[in-house]
Amino acid sequence: MNKNQAIKPGPKPKKEDGTPDKRRRVTPERRPKHPGLKPHKHKRGD
Repeated sequence: MNKNQAIKPGPKPKKEDGTPDKRRRVTPERRPKHPGLKPHKHKRGD
């Protein structure tokens, strides 16, 4: 029997000075360049 295990996200990356690295986050001034998520379509019976 196979056992599925979830992948745990690691700790947030930190810069050399100890502050969190913000490269993975979208800043408010860059937000218009990133489109939102597509609407989710449900199948019948869900």
